[in-house]
Amino acid sequence: MPIEANLFDAITTRAAELELSESSIAHLRREWPGIHFTFCSEDDVPARLKPVFEGQGFNLYLVNNADHCVAFTSQLEAATGIVLATVSED
Repeated sequence: MPIEANLFDAITTRAAELELSESSIAHLRREWPGIHFTFCSEDDVPARLKPVFEGQGFNLYLVNNADHCVAFTSQLEAATGIVLATVSED
């Protein structure tokens, strides 16, 4: 399922309301079952990548699974999933 701009806005709003954890990611998966959600630490994301959204304590990145291989993308129209990366205050 491609992620449209209004859907992305709804997801970013909901993610900002939650304290990100494995259980909140499970909640997002139930709320939007067609979207692939991944939860990690910002340290797990390659430093060269820029987030498509920066929230309070977290960043969002887009991924797509074209050609059966998951890859980061900066293009919303190509995205099929979202990586939610927690940002530590260290």
